Amino acid sequence: MDSLSQIVLGGAIAAAIAPAAHRRAALLAGAALGTLPDLDSLPIALFSDNPVTLMTVHRSFSHSLFVLPLVGWLLWWLFKRFGQGRVAAAPARWFWAIQLALVTHPLLDAFTVYGTQLWWPLMPAPTMWSSVFIIDPLYTVWLLLACVAAWFLRERVAAQRALVAGLVLSSAYLGWSLAAKAMVDREAERTLASMGLGDAPYFSVPMPFNTLLWRVVAMTPSGYVEAERSVLVDEGRMHFRGYPSNVQALRQARGIPAVDRLSWFNRGFMRAQVREDRLVLSDLRMGLEPNYTFSFDVAAMQDGRWQAVPPRQHPWQSPVRGYEGLRSLFGAMGRRIVDPSSTALHALAADAEGQPAAP
Repeated sequence: MDSLSQIVLGGAIAAAIAPAAHRRAALLAGAALGTLPDLDSLPIALFSDNPVTLMTVHRSFSHSLFVLPLVGWLLWWLFKRFGQGRVAAAPARWFWAIQLALVTHPLLDAFTVYGTQLWWPLMPAPTMWSSVFIIDPLYTVWLLLACVAAWFLRERVAAQRALVAGLVLSSAYLGWSLAAKAMVDREAERTLASMGLGDAPYFSVPMPFNTLLWRVVAMTPSGYVEAERSVLVDEGRMHFRGYPSNVQALRQARGIPAVDRLSWFNRGFMRAQVREDRLVLSDLRMGLEPNYTFSFDVAAMQDGRWQAVPPRQHPWQSPVRGYEGLRSLFGAMGRRIVDPSSTALHALAADAEGQPAAP
C-alpha cells in the first residue's frame, strides 16, 4: 500500500496499544515503524541497478514474517534496556505496539496485487490477495481521522475510542474488498469455464481507488483475455477481450535468469513481445491494456537463440496525463461502474496507445 496508509496504520495500532499517557509518542513511533519495511529500496539500490532485481527483491527480507518479529523484539529490548523511558515503564504494552506496527505492514501489502514475500527466505510465489488497489482513500481515511483525533485528544477516553473505531472501519473495508473479490472471481470462473478456459490461471484486481470496478485477466494458450466487472450492476457472463502474447518466444527463453525470476514473481501473468530482436516482458497485473507499469527487455536473439542481456526497464506510458486526463479516467471508471455497456474505460487506454479498441 501507499506510504500514507502504512504510516497511519502503524500509528493507530501503536497508539491504541500503548498507555494513554504515551499516546502522542506512540503515534510517532508507530508511524516510523509502519514506514520502516519500505526502506528496503535504499540498500537494494546500493548493491544493484538491475531493474528486475529492484522490482523482485522489494517486499522480500524487510517484509518477512520471520524477520520483522525479530527486528521488533530487538528494538523493544534496546529501548527497554537502554532507554529508561516509556518502553521501560510499560514494557508489555510497548512490546505489542512495536510488534504489531511492524507486522501489519507486510500483511496490508499482501492485500495488493504487487506481491509480498511474507515467508522469505523461503521461496513460495509472493502473496498477492489483490483485493485493494495500492492507493484506496476509503481504506486510509478512517485511520487518518483516528490518528488526527488521537493527537489532539491526547489522554482522553475519546482518543482511544477514535483509534479503535478507525481500526475497525478500515479492517471492515478490507473484509468488504475480499467479499467483492469473491463475487467477481465466482463469475469469472463460470465464464472462463464456458469458454473452455476452466483451468486457465487468472487473477482479479480492483481498478484504481475503489472496490466496485474490477479487472480480470486470464492466460490462454496464445496470450491472455481481459474483462471488467462492476459489482453494482453487472450480471451474468463476463465479456472477455483477447490479446496475443508471444508464448513461443517466452517458452524458448526459459532458463534466462530475468525471465525465470519474473515468471516466479508474477506467477506467469505477463505479456511477451519481440521488438527489434529483443524479448520484452510486461507484468499484466499493474496497468491498463496496452500500457503496463513494468516492462523489461530481458533477452536478445543471437544465432537463432535467445541470449540473456542486462535487463532494461521501459518507461511507463500512463494512459492519462494531467488534470484533464485524470478527469477522463475517473469519468470513464464512474460510467463503467453504473453502466455495463460503457466502453469508455477501454477506449481511453486504447486511445493513449493510438490504437482502436479491440472488440
